[in-house]
Amino acid sequence: MKNNQSVAIYFWLLLVPLFWGGAFVAAEHVITELPPITAATLRFGSAGILLLAFLVIQNKIDFQAIKKQWLPIVGMAITGIFGYNAFFFIALDITSAINGSLIVATTPVFVTLGAVLFLKESWNKQLGLGLVLSLVGVIVVISKGSLLTLLQLQFNGGDLLFIGALVCWVTHGLLGKIVMRDVTPLVTTTMTTLIGGFLLGIGSLFEKGWDNVTYMSQQAWVEMLFMIICSSVIGFILWNNGVKKIGASKSSIYMNLVPINTAWLAVVLYGSPITFNQIIGMIMVITGVYFVTFHQYLRSKRHKKYHEKIAVNK
Repeated sequence: MKNNQSVAIYFWLLLVPLFWGGAFVAAEHVITELPPITAATLRFGSAGILLLAFLVIQNKIDFQAIKKQWLPIVGMAITGIFGYNAFFFIALDITSAINGSLIVATTPVFVTLGAVLFLKESWNKQLGLGLVLSLVGVIVVISKGSLLTLLQLQFNGGDLLFIGALVCWVTHGLLGKIVMRDVTPLVTTTMTTLIGGFLLGIGSLFEKGWDNVTYMSQQAWVEMLFMIICSSVIGFILWNNGVKKIGASKSSIYMNLVPINTAWLAVVLYGSPITFNQIIGMIMVITGVYFVTFHQYLRSKRHKKYHEKIAVNK
């Protein structure tokens, strides 16, 4: 049973980049009707309230565990929910989306390095190969395979904010591994979402955009509900569960699938064009994710069966 659960998390984690990629597509339209921090507050604040209501009804709040890990829980909320979103959306107003995407694409590399250095997670050649392959694939997708696009990039102050977003998410992932030694992924997601949503709410007051909520279109409400339920509630629970079960380094590699899902969803839903080079890049990313996750799992499974067979023959 435990073995089946361990392999299942690799498949469940595939939903995370799908939901988060969908959130980028949905948010692109929602922020035309709501200021960005206000939209983020509505998303995470609502998700936090839903999660809290569920925990109260199920009576699954472990106050002792929360008290023990309250400081890193607050740290996760400040970095992963408040800091990441604040840096990301403010940076988009200053610099180009492609600059930001390329900077954020390095997240799995730094999460993996942090997990190996500070959390004693394992390192091997397959992990390194998968990271490099998926990173190059993401760059190909974002740049549409154009070397000229990469050479013409100009960096500015907004890119420093994107680096801030990168640092926030890496810190969020590493803190999550520490927190979930004692706190369940569900409670961790609830507390970080509530605290982060509250902090975003304070920031949204400066935008003065809450009056716009009453005038949101039906499409915007559908997109917001998707971001609340799928991208925030389900997505973050699955993500935190993955960090707990397979580690921050392996979970982080799934983030490279986010721009892949964003690209094909934009093609399907909005008719955006896609190039052959981008398709090649997608294949590279998927191959890289396979090397880091399923390939290592299947290899260890074969290795275990081989030794069990030898033990039986003896």
